[in-house]
Amino acid sequence: MAIFKTIENLISTLNVDSLSNERKSVLQPLINYIQNKIDNTETVRLNFICTHNSRRSHLSQVWAQTMAAHFGINNTFCYSGGTEATALFPMAAKTLEQSGFNINTIAEGKNPIYSIKYDENSHPIIGFSKTYDDIFNPKSNFAAILTCSQADKGCPYISGAEQRISITFEDPKAFDNTPQQAEKYAERSLQIATELFYVFSKISK
Repeated sequence: MAIFKTIENLISTLNVDSLSNERKSVLQPLINYIQNKIDNTETVRLNFICTHNSRRSHLSQVWAQTMAAHFGINNTFCYSGGTEATALFPMAAKTLEQSGFNINTIAEGKNPIYSIKYDENSHPIIGFSKTYDDIFNPKSNFAAILTCSQADKGCPYISGAEQRISITFEDPKAFDNTPQQAEKYAERSLQIATELFYVFSKISK
């Protein structure tokens, strides 16, 4: 599998030593979930959930799928959803594009649909805003990963989830329409990439 060189170059710069022990303990339940699936030769399904499915959950979905490919953790399928559907925020898509992902708009409109590719041959990740229980997402045998505290509080029960894991990130939306917007989106994307690199680096095949 040939992940695009720009993405591989970025991955090579990620520093897991920057993660605190406290943060590593937050990530451990996800490591345990994935490892248990691999040990039992079961499919790994991860559904990343935030309120609007517009920023953090998409960044997490894309980086998780990429890291699974990077480390050769096969039969891993990553999804995302929200407590409500809005739109994949353009700056989130642009941040991924600047990281080396090949992004094409499949459908325009209030909730555009994007094709997001991390290598030339793998099936693209289809990015658009949807609720976590959308028909596009798995109905059972998946882990629900809550990427924002609002969704964590707003989803006391997620139907079909085998496990619920809270790994929250600060919302780069706070910097929309400011001179720091691009910098803060890139910063959040790198944090998510680093943490998911750490997660998948701990998986034994």
